Amino acid sequence: MALRADDLIDRRRLRRKLTFWRAAAIAIVALAVIALAVWLQGDGFNGSAVNHIAKVRIEGTITEDEELIERLESIRLSSKVQGVILSIDSPGGTTVGGESIFEEVRKLAADKPVVAEVGTLAASAGYMIASAADHIVARKTSIVGSIGVLIQYPDVSGLMDKLGVKLEEVKSSPLKAAPSPFKPTNDEERAMVRKLILDSYDWFVGIVAERRKMTHEQALALADGSIFTGRQGLANGLVDAVGGEKEAVDWLATKGVDAKLDVIEWKSKEGRGGFLFSKAMVRTIGAALGLPVSSGDIMQELGADRLFLDGLVSVWHP
Repeated sequence: MALRADDLIDRRRLRRKLTFWRAAAIAIVALAVIALAVWLQGDGFNGSAVNHIAKVRIEGTITEDEELIERLESIRLSSKVQGVILSIDSPGGTTVGGESIFEEVRKLAADKPVVAEVGTLAASAGYMIASAADHIVARKTSIVGSIGVLIQYPDVSGLMDKLGVKLEEVKSSPLKAAPSPFKPTNDEERAMVRKLILDSYDWFVGIVAERRKMTHEQALALADGSIFTGRQGLANGLVDAVGGEKEAVDWLATKGVDAKLDVIEWKSKEGRGGFLFSKAMVRTIGAALGLPVSSGDIMQELGADRLFLDGLVSVWHP
């Protein structure tokens, strides 16, 4: 029996709908597989079923980083991690951020051998973290040092005078809310801030002296804010060896770690939040904008993250 024209049209519509939904189902499955792959890659545990050397990247401006601290703790507890390489490339950051990561690295080093591998630079709080490792390796032209602490604040009182803006305030005591960007600081306020800086500075110098096996005077002589190349750092005792990952692995071998083990990066879990908003996608966007592909943080590459550091900072150039 011949089909009517309406029946043919309905069948064609049904066939098109089935084709569409089949294609949609395949696409959803494909996206799920890709997302799972990104999740696993972002987790950094690809080789956790076998013994390996864990590598952790510490890059960009140092701030309080709970995810990084949790990752270091996971590495410490993993029976498959035989040694750890901290790959550091940082100009520094907040003193609190450096302190918290320093303490976690020391906790890790109590259970597993840890070596710091300096890339372009490990300055200020970046060097503070490197000093927490049992051994520091840097390239000949890497930058290390910048040991010190600072606090900076603007003075916009001249601009306010030009604009005819006046600030009125009532304070419980003279040093409350000082220093203020709305008026020049006086001697008493500057003295208070200097005490704050010197206390943290003394603590930082003490860390360097202890970790680098120096006298306080030796560490103090290097802690005038100067930066050093890797070769200069080696001569001054801030670095233990010149080289890269190979030299880091060679040192781990002296601590009983099999040099033939794979070096597996334990990556940030932030990339697992969702494929479309993962660091992999951000890197792709960054590459399209001409930014370095090695970083997943566009704001970091633009340097904008350093504009919002609060409190005491230990950074080469804030």
